[in-house]
Amino acid sequence: MVKVALWGGLATILGLIVTLAGIYLYINPKLPAIDSLKRVELQTPLRVYTIDNKLIGEFGEKRRDPIQLAAAPALLVEAILAAEDDAFFHHRGVDLPGLLRASLQLLFSGEIQSGGSTITMQVARNFFLSRERTFSRKFNEILLALKIEQLLSKEEILTLYLNRIYLGNRAYGVKAAAQVYYGKDLDALTLAQLAMIAGLPKAPSTYNPIVNPQRAQLRRDWILKRMFILNKINEDAYQAAVNEPVTARYHGQSIELSAPYVAEIARDKAVELYGEEVAYTSGYRVVTTVDSRLQASAQAALGQGLSDYDQRHGYRGPEARLEVNALLKQNSELNPGSSRQPDANALANTLEMQLADGNIVNLQPWLEVLQSLPGYGKLAAAVVIGIEAQQITVLTTAGIQTLAWENGPATAKPFINENSVGAAPKNPEALFAVGDLIRIYQQPDGLWHLGQVPEIEAALVSLDPGDGSVRSMVGGFNFYRSKFNRVTQARRQPGSNFKPFIYAAALEHGLTAASVFNDAPIVVEDRYLEGAWRPVNASGKFYGPTRLREALYLSRNLISIRLLRTVGIGKALGTLERFGMDADAIPKDLSMALGSHIMSPLEVATAYSVFANGGYKIEPYVIHHIRNRYDEVVYTTRPTVIPEKQPLVFTSHPDTGEIGLQAQSAQQVMDERIVYIINSMLRDVIKRGTGRRARALERDDIAGKTGTTNGPLDAWFSGYNDHTVTTIWVGFDDNKKLGRGEYGGVAALPIWIDYMRDALEGVAETETSQPDGIVTVRVDPETGKRALPSNPKAIFELFLRENAPEVLSTAERLHAENLEQGDNANSATPENLF
Repeated sequence: MVKVALWGGLATILGLIVTLAGIYLYINPKLPAIDSLKRVELQTPLRVYTIDNKLIGEFGEKRRDPIQLAAAPALLVEAILAAEDDAFFHHRGVDLPGLLRASLQLLFSGEIQSGGSTITMQVARNFFLSRERTFSRKFNEILLALKIEQLLSKEEILTLYLNRIYLGNRAYGVKAAAQVYYGKDLDALTLAQLAMIAGLPKAPSTYNPIVNPQRAQLRRDWILKRMFILNKINEDAYQAAVNEPVTARYHGQSIELSAPYVAEIARDKAVELYGEEVAYTSGYRVVTTVDSRLQASAQAALGQGLSDYDQRHGYRGPEARLEVNALLKQNSELNPGSSRQPDANALANTLEMQLADGNIVNLQPWLEVLQSLPGYGKLAAAVVIGIEAQQITVLTTAGIQTLAWENGPATAKPFINENSVGAAPKNPEALFAVGDLIRIYQQPDGLWHLGQVPEIEAALVSLDPGDGSVRSMVGGFNFYRSKFNRVTQARRQPGSNFKPFIYAAALEHGLTAASVFNDAPIVVEDRYLEGAWRPVNASGKFYGPTRLREALYLSRNLISIRLLRTVGIGKALGTLERFGMDADAIPKDLSMALGSHIMSPLEVATAYSVFANGGYKIEPYVIHHIRNRYDEVVYTTRPTVIPEKQPLVFTSHPDTGEIGLQAQSAQQVMDERIVYIINSMLRDVIKRGTGRRARALERDDIAGKTGTTNGPLDAWFSGYNDHTVTTIWVGFDDNKKLGRGEYGGVAALPIWIDYMRDALEGVAETETSQPDGIVTVRVDPETGKRALPSNPKAIFELFLRENAPEVLSTAERLHAENLEQGDNANSATPENLF
């Protein structure tokens, strides 16, 4: 009997060997080639950075951040080995005791349970196989694991595992998991947190510390116990780790600065170059020209400017009114003696409150509504839950807050229309009701104030006039409310913001800053119009003979029209084309002088750069360079650079050395002498004209021009020095009127001032050298002609040498002296050009 049993056992073993050999011979040719593991490129999202290396965007379904094994914390590696495969460095890809245990479970239960997978087998499954729980898949996994162990070192296998494994919440790899669950780098995590991450590969949803903290903690503590048993940690470290509370929470994308309009431009460029699938998975890093400090300042200035406009035009009421009765139906408990004042302590703990009629309601549904709402900068969503004589109580996602009556509500005059607001409310009940969904914001002193989401929009773009690099860009109040980038996509009439280009054309064709034009009514007959065109100044008044310098800084419409008519539309178009404007798109009539040609804010800022850089045409750009996953530079922008501006040089991968941007020379499109004179005229806009508010910056090297269109519908300000050009546009997307008095100097200029205060901080004032070929002449401010030495009203003016007023003849001098004797010599003080 013993011999029979032995021969039977031997036959069984031989049969099993033959069967396994047959299965191997059948399956092996069908196995995928594993040589690809040597060349594997882990799917890594597209990331976008500022020029100073702040992350502003991440695109791709899989959130991954590859790490080399040597850079991984030793305790993390030990935790993963303790959890998944403590014999990893001792087997050849297959753990026979583990497989035997899994086989016995299959034999007795009829189902695959633990699987007995080693880390190498998991790598095989993750790269080549599905996750179906079948015998054939398990056998393929074993064979592939044996092959992988022959091809790769243990360190290479473990590196693939650390970076490939899925750990929940879109996190692939341990480095991404550290950011998702703790918002930190791996080397900043505690032992307990490392063990928590090590527990995720087994079942990322089941042991997710955010969704199932209790089960996740049990898994974590089991791993810590295994590490202690395996002598990887001592007892003190073990006890401290198991006593540590679960601190994981979702951290979303690790964006360091929110600049979504810039990030979207970078994303679009990467997709254009590489295609969507490759761009989102190949680990490209797009470095933009944007400076993080200036971008943050731009966003703050634009948001504040729109909020200020919004407050000037009144409170529009709650965004919505949440249904109180629906909450009452959820709870039948009554308390007739209650007041309107909620019990803040109970509310904070149970999210319950008492209304005036005694009903106790559960506020959880309102909290869920608040959690579903988008955020708008500093504006927090809140629901009114209690009203008193001097304050209201609101529910926010952060808890219960109180809003004092004097912090906004007392002065919240109701909006009537763009020109009118109503009377201030007398008490909170006149303004609020329980269930009102409102917006509040917190001041630095900790007090909460009433706010609202502006309906108006704006755009800000700031350029380096030396090479066209975009330093900051904000395309609207909030990207997630509207992805329409008004810097590049909105095309609006610039109004008087356009006038400097007409004046530049005039100087090119023989006129001077002292040329005198009559500010008087104009009637233009046009067969395409129903009636005659009768343009007027913004004030509705007429001012008579006016020098061009004065006409520009006071933005006189009628003189701009007369100026264009004198120069000629054809000649003016020739000048405008050299600023980069499309002559075919510009209206061929006198309305051109008032900015009827639609332009984007980026186009306007680019044109103003010609004034800022001495007459050179530059091309704006946002993408500085792109690097691949190996840190090699694979794309650079070739900027247009003025002679004084040296191209930026940056260091790429050590193997590739230094790479310059290969800049191309900018073309000079305007005589530097004319640019110098235009700059002096536009500095006067700030010193004594429509941009006077900018004197708050206390700088003498800034110039600019306001712009307002009929309605008014659009408000502009473009301003610059030789360091920075910034254009602001403010208006409604649907062309609603801004309201009476909302000119460029009121709606747009304050945003420019707030931004430029930061942009020019630490930048020394520069005095542009006067080019050769310019002369300074004393002229009569009324005639624009050369003044007599005895004329007390005379002012200094700049001229091209060839256009300077001639010396007066003897007859002209006598005539002028006779006129002077009849005038009051002290009736006016000299105008200081500088």
